[in-house]
Amino acid sequence: MNRILKTTVIAAAVMSVAGVAQAREQINIVGSSTVYPFASFVAEEFGATTNYPTPVIESTGSGGGLRLFCNGVGEGTPDITNSSRRMKPSEFERCESNGVTDITEVYIGSDGIAFAQSNENDAMPVTREQIFLAAAQLVPVDGELVENPYTNWNQIDSSLPDREIVIVGPPTTSGTRDSFEELVMEAASESFPEYGEAYSDLRTDGGWIDGGENDNLIVQRLTQDKTAFGVFGYSFLEENDDVLIGSSIDGVDPTPESIASDEYPVARTMFFYVKNQHADDVPVMYDYAEMFASDMMLGSDGLLKDIGLILPTADALERVQSDLADRKQLTVDDLK
Repeated sequence: MNRILKTTVIAAAVMSVAGVAQAREQINIVGSSTVYPFASFVAEEFGATTNYPTPVIESTGSGGGLRLFCNGVGEGTPDITNSSRRMKPSEFERCESNGVTDITEVYIGSDGIAFAQSNENDAMPVTREQIFLAAAQLVPVDGELVENPYTNWNQIDSSLPDREIVIVGPPTTSGTRDSFEELVMEAASESFPEYGEAYSDLRTDGGWIDGGENDNLIVQRLTQDKTAFGVFGYSFLEENDDVLIGSSIDGVDPTPESIASDEYPVARTMFFYVKNQHADDVPVMYDYAEMFASDMMLGSDGLLKDIGLILPTADALERVQSDLADRKQLTVDDLK
């Protein structure tokens, strides 16, 4: 073979390999530890029932996932990110500044934040104000804000047990942490005029302990430490109801019905976000996304109901499926 022809053949082979590489078949997903069990279920089903490899999913927390997702477009950036809260306008703007300008938002259902403990203890109903006073860095005492002096629950309210305050919860990168700070800490702080504005700083003296992104590790901690309470998604409470018991909050028990109706005061919505600019390189991500949003997964008898997801209403699911089919482009105004 002459040198010119040989060079042409080699170049064609390299271009062919590059073309195959561009059409990547394995989807890269990051994000929420709360959404992770649902996304993993869909991913396993996808790998088992299609000719594509099972998607790779990394549990980074909602904030961590959105940060990775918004780092840019192309190789080394995720195709999809899961979130147990809605994307923030500031995160969307960061996406835009890094060239991630075409995103579809997919609502998958609801979840509640459980405040739970070992079921070897008696049930302990709490209010958001009581949780706040147990977890806050600064608390009001005699009209002044001071470093949290409470070491036992009965110091906050005599109706609570004489039991050490230990709360194990998610880290700052977690959407569950964001939701806890908003729905419990900030909401409860409004009951105390000493703050003047919403307050959510958590104590750092051991009363609150960051338990990591893996909610299963928090569950394990509660089975070992009967004193501790844990903060995590309701689905983990339901999965472990043989060893854990959830507290009612403001008089409402965490149940699928109370969460779906928003009666439970610490309920939140969950999403995943699709990077449409990866459509040419990873077209298979739409097959996965459509399976996730299918009647089989999210319909009234959807498979994800069996592992704790509070499913969307029929009307909401129809809108989700339509938006996904149309690759509806998210705007910052949608998030305000």
